[in-house]
Amino acid sequence: MTNDELQLNVADELFWDPKVDSEAIAVSAKEGTVTLRGTVGSFRQKREAKKAAKRVYGVVYVDNELEVRILNEQRRDDADLRGDVLQALVLDSLVPSTVDAKVKDGFVTLTGSVDWQYQRSEAAFVAGNILGVIGVENDIFLETPTPWPADVEDSIKKAMQRDAKLDAENIQVETASGTATLTGNVRSWAEHDAAVAAAWAAPGVTDVNDRLSIFY
Repeated sequence: MTNDELQLNVADELFWDPKVDSEAIAVSAKEGTVTLRGTVGSFRQKREAKKAAKRVYGVVYVDNELEVRILNEQRRDDADLRGDVLQALVLDSLVPSTVDAKVKDGFVTLTGSVDWQYQRSEAAFVAGNILGVIGVENDIFLETPTPWPADVEDSIKKAMQRDAKLDAENIQVETASGTATLTGNVRSWAEHDAAVAAAWAAPGVTDVNDRLSIFY
């Protein structure tokens, strides 16, 4: 696939996705790397644009340089915005009460501690959905007991073998001090994300060093 073909396919996917206003988004592609530039009206659209680009066959990396510009009538006072973010976090049963949020100039910083990565991810997802949010910094600390590295590696490998979306034979896992390092080749972004999710789900993992390569 040529760079021009990949660029056109990504642009078509952005236009096709009803969650993304692609009118002010410029797409460039070079050797599988796609760069998104321009402006969108919300942080959620910025996030959805990257997800749409990753769905396209041939994309190996997405550089999301989109800028969030909030319309004047949708601009929020930081105190009001923080209140809405905290309310949304409280209403989400996946986010524990140990999570807090600060807001400055529309940028949300999440703090506190949780036991699992999915709770950190859920908090960031919820905060990013609030109208008026320009960006989200996830500084939530992950507290989890550290089991034996061999136990972590074994549990991650078994989880990958169970996943129908994964070819676990091509993925190598190493763990040390709570960090799981993934190396090898995967066939798509969907397979990549499934492998990373499997690593994060293992008890004792506090960080994932993602060194996977996508080969179509």
